[in-house]
Amino acid sequence: MAEQNFVWQDRKRILFGLPFTFTTYHLTPEKLLIRSGILNTQEEEIRLYRIMDVTLRRSLWERLFGLGTIHCCSADKSTPEFDIRWIPHSADVKEQLSNMIETERENKRVSSREFMADESDEEML
Repeated sequence: MAEQNFVWQDRKRILFGLPFTFTTYHLTPEKLLIRSGILNTQEEEIRLYRIMDVTLRRSLWERLFGLGTIHCCSADKSTPEFDIRWIPHSADVKEQLSNMIETERENKRVSSREFMADESDEEML
């Protein structure tokens, strides 16, 4: 993998908050990469300006081990919803992600109105 400017990176946690999984998260100033698998691998790339909503979820089990899950809704057709699962310092990561999303939207001059049009609106143009 080419060296990139990662702002944040971590790995999905499991039992007792230990990182024994093959799912990794990498955040750059422009996109979020989710890599999973060991033999058959998958990499999802979500552009930050396309993320519309970010929610922090922390079950009792996650709170006991200092973990949380960040649920995201995006305007990406291949990945409309995804989770950043079982990560430590999840509230801080959510806040950092939210700020980076807003910054990237401002840089790209994207407003949330652009994501509200449905396919029937596009046919009329």
